Amino acid sequence: MTKELHKGDEVKWKSHGGEAHGTVEKKQTSDTKIKSHQVKASKDDPQYIVKTDSGAKAAHKPDALKKA
Repeated sequence: MTKELHKGDEVKWKSHGGEAHGTVEKKQTSDTKIKSHQVKASKDDPQYIVKTDSGAKAAHKPDALKKA
């Protein structure tokens, strides 16, 4: 079952340095780029664009995120 997150939701995820936190900006359903990183996304396999507490943007699959 896919979890549904919404813009503004506070989330956390596992990161290289432990646990990271941020805010959902949007649900991405098409391919895009964040900096030089290619993000593969579709309606059947979406990713969420998250703004980290430090201001960086990242893309994560729904299963990687938990509501904070």
